[in-house]
Amino acid sequence: MVTLDSPPSAPPEIDRRVACTPALAADVEKFELMLGRYLAGELEEDSFRIFRLNNGIYGQRQGGHNQMVRVKLPYGSVAPEQLEMLGHVAETYSRGWGHITTRQNVQFHFVQLERVPQMLWDLASVGLTTREACGDTVRNIAACHLAGACPFEVLDVSPWAEAAFRHFLRHPYAQRLPRKVKINFSGCSTDCGQAMFNDIGVVAVHQASDGTGEAGFRVYVGGGLGANPHPAQAIEEFTSRELLIPTLEALLRTFDHYGNRDNKLRARMKWLVDTMGIEELRTRVLRERQLLVASVTWVDGVPDYVSFHGDAPAGGAREETPDGPDAPGMSPDITRVPVHLRARRDAPASGPYEAWLATNVLRGRANGTVSAIAWARLGDLTAEQFRSLAAIQRDLGCEVRTTNRQNLVLRGLQEGDLRPLYDRLAGMEMAEPGAELARDVVSCPGADTCNLAVTQSRGLAADISTALEKSGLADVSGVRVNISGCTNSCGQHHIADIGFHGVERRAHGRSAPGYQMLLGGHLGGQEVVFGAKALRLPAKRVAEATVHVIGRFAEERDRGESFVSWLDRIGGAAQVASELKHLDVFATPEEEPDLYMDFDEQVPFSGEVGIGECAGV
Repeated sequence: MVTLDSPPSAPPEIDRRVACTPALAADVEKFELMLGRYLAGELEEDSFRIFRLNNGIYGQRQGGHNQMVRVKLPYGSVAPEQLEMLGHVAETYSRGWGHITTRQNVQFHFVQLERVPQMLWDLASVGLTTREACGDTVRNIAACHLAGACPFEVLDVSPWAEAAFRHFLRHPYAQRLPRKVKINFSGCSTDCGQAMFNDIGVVAVHQASDGTGEAGFRVYVGGGLGANPHPAQAIEEFTSRELLIPTLEALLRTFDHYGNRDNKLRARMKWLVDTMGIEELRTRVLRERQLLVASVTWVDGVPDYVSFHGDAPAGGAREETPDGPDAPGMSPDITRVPVHLRARRDAPASGPYEAWLATNVLRGRANGTVSAIAWARLGDLTAEQFRSLAAIQRDLGCEVRTTNRQNLVLRGLQEGDLRPLYDRLAGMEMAEPGAELARDVVSCPGADTCNLAVTQSRGLAADISTALEKSGLADVSGVRVNISGCTNSCGQHHIADIGFHGVERRAHGRSAPGYQMLLGGHLGGQEVVFGAKALRLPAKRVAEATVHVIGRFAEERDRGESFVSWLDRIGGAAQVASELKHLDVFATPEEEPDLYMDFDEQVPFSGEVGIGECAGV
């Protein structure tokens, strides 16, 4: 499903401007105009910064004209010509690779500000946009990467995510909000789309609690991570398909009217719930929806895009997702959806291809097709990998989507595609078995480029991955590790089985890089549980601690037992912390100088951070 009615890819020798839709061309032309005024000193810094952020261009830690450019991929959907263009962008404007984010975008770093307009023209020529990817806007619409290919879904939320993306892109109320708004879709209560901890979450449900009746949605509001995580709360028990888009717009308008514009630290939708109360917020949202019929942006009934493409569920299952991987009634030939709360068997040791089949291939669509996860180390893709994925997509006629664990899923495959697909992915170093399991550590960009990051989270992610491989634990199933370079949780450390966020430590009168460990975060069943604090550790000892916890889990868990269940059984985060306390010791800088330097750094650690642009201020 290609977004924005993407035009055909223009050959490199043709001016890409002629291949753009009028709306995309207008966006880039305005950026050229505003950039020219800024460089000429005719547009003040603050005004240009707000404009730049609303167009997905974000200043880097390095300062100067180094920019991060974030490309929106609504619900992760990407076409082959778009993959090829992302490869072109990576090698032409950036460092030769792009990074998949936990919200299914692709972003590029070290793009020089003066070169951004040409990059935007290139992206627009294949229907890609950066508009509203940053700033106080409606950000990229995220969704379960298996929507439309999941045996448990109530509705295929893919067309709904696309309809929401189209509705809010350039929407007057989506441009200068009190703070950013993130909208996530899930097709069932398993919540692979992460609806339960975002500003607005949409979960497909049946009208009756027993899984019968009309299919529609339950809309949640006020979730969030960061330093003060909040679970989302339902606006109403059931929202019909006809009222979904009006409900989303009513939420946005209510936030615009009553959100905190004086204090950005208390401006997200979760703080509106705290200050107003969920009952009062419900009243105002439903009143706004009732009167929205008078607006020119009112959507009357099911959006045309959804009516045309359809939203029927892919699988035959109408009941809620089973409680475990071996629940009664589950067919043994259906691979379970690999979500946070679900433990799965370890990969068999008969060979790498067989291990990949067991851990990376998902079955269950009613028409017999299958999906396969392609592993992207640290969420990174080189220019050549982008192009190779485009070739695979064309040759196999499949869909490709990015995932919120920074991988890609190839959907709509046939059984006969699997071996040649594996061979091609292996040649691209993207066929590691256990993608989205233990070896698949998620990380934000960290202090490599981010102004707000305290630590080099990418370096830690690589260190943990290496340690798991060396210890033979990389293929352990049912456990996920997430890392953020600060408390803002761009790496989603709060909802991981094992989560870490960067902190500054002090020892012997010196600063040192460290991490707070959290344990037991998970979501599912339309609930979210945030990880409990265990202890703080020196950065260079985090991998050892991770190996200890995963090793013990692998040895002690019962068949099919989740990490959360095992953790509760052994005494929780406090018990694990007591076992790891010996690692939280700093020798002097003379005895162990490495403890006072972060990963990929050659100088002593400094906990100083810059002024972040996340809030668009």
